Amino acid sequence: MAKTPSSVPVYGEKPAAVTGLLGDFRLLLILFIAFRVLLLLVYQPLLVEGGERGITVGGDYQTYFNIASLSDSLGAPFRDWWSEFPPVWTYLSVLIYQGTGGGYAGYGLLLGLAVLAFDVGNLALVRNIGAHLYGAATGPALAWIYALLLAPLVFTFWTFEPLAAFWLLLGLWWLLKKRDARSALAAAAGALTKLTPALLVGAVWRFREGRSAARYTALLAGAFALVYLPLLAQNAAMTLPSLTAQFNKASYQTVWALVDGNYRTGNFGPLADRADPTRATVMQGYPAVVPGWLRLGAALALGVFVFARARRFDDRGLVAFVTLTLLIFFLQAQGWSPQWLAQIAPLVLLCFPTRSGVLIVVLLSAAVFVEYPFLFIRTGDTGGEITGALVGPFVTLVLARTILLAGVCVALYRKLRQEPAG
Repeated sequence: MAKTPSSVPVYGEKPAAVTGLLGDFRLLLILFIAFRVLLLLVYQPLLVEGGERGITVGGDYQTYFNIASLSDSLGAPFRDWWSEFPPVWTYLSVLIYQGTGGGYAGYGLLLGLAVLAFDVGNLALVRNIGAHLYGAATGPALAWIYALLLAPLVFTFWTFEPLAAFWLLLGLWWLLKKRDARSALAAAAGALTKLTPALLVGAVWRFREGRSAARYTALLAGAFALVYLPLLAQNAAMTLPSLTAQFNKASYQTVWALVDGNYRTGNFGPLADRADPTRATVMQGYPAVVPGWLRLGAALALGVFVFARARRFDDRGLVAFVTLTLLIFFLQAQGWSPQWLAQIAPLVLLCFPTRSGVLIVVLLSAAVFVEYPFLFIRTGDTGGEITGALVGPFVTLVLARTILLAGVCVALYRKLRQEPAG
């Protein structure tokens, strides 16, 4: 007789659990939303003569605002100017900008609320997936842990990464519930927001039979094309950078950047460049010593190795496979963005619902936030470049973060090599 998820043991530590008042998810939702909304009201985002003020300081909201403002001076995105982001986010940002009359305070408030709505979805999905994998007591415990983490709170008011995390988790949830068509559409919506949710397709080919995987891939690709083909027909030159610009960046904040000598964050040129699509290919830094095709080829080879060696085909194995795929992709990328932690943290908690899993997320968060903004905020006099006494700590943090992520990959691979109990 097959065991239920709650009766299947977790190898190693006992999974987290909560009961009583803390098990009331409605209470958690109230606290989660109220805390963030009140913070947004107390520390309202503002642009003043001295610069940015409020809860969005240090993040990308001002950059998003500046890009969206091109809709006043140049016209529509993907027609009159290019964006490095896919259409879902780009159009949402422009819509909020136009809807709030072009003022930063209104833009920041409404954007913060919109991103918060998606992060509420992430909270619910962490709870649901955790309960599905480990039992009714563990799901609420993981939700409380997620709610208390710093990274989701900060990134809600710094970036739109919670949107990408939402579509990734939603696609994963529908896969676990055997709703593959819905999962494919969620992955497509994610890819139209940020490309990484499309990585779910790798797990589909490993955990579904060939015909089902082919249908999933076709539906994902079809939905993606349904949005992009009209944009390409309208102005391909302005649309293509949303698919390619991120890959044309010089390396930044990775071991590859250390090898290349690029000691700054990734960036694109001034706003005026957005009217010229050729500027999306201009590299802001030194060229790669290790070419991109070699990094990607090594990542694909590693992925094929994991694909062939995986022995665990239960739902926990599916979540582990998705997480490992995402981490391999991030490790091979020429750059590192701190906001990627918004996608990594919930998946790590779902794979390791133990004290060790929580400590991994806390350590990774510490490495991320010490690197940025703690170190980079001290580079104002060097134009944002790490120099002098900051080089040693910067190199140490990049190596520590890379080793930690690689260690999580090894732990996930070992999990995939286990035969599931029952």
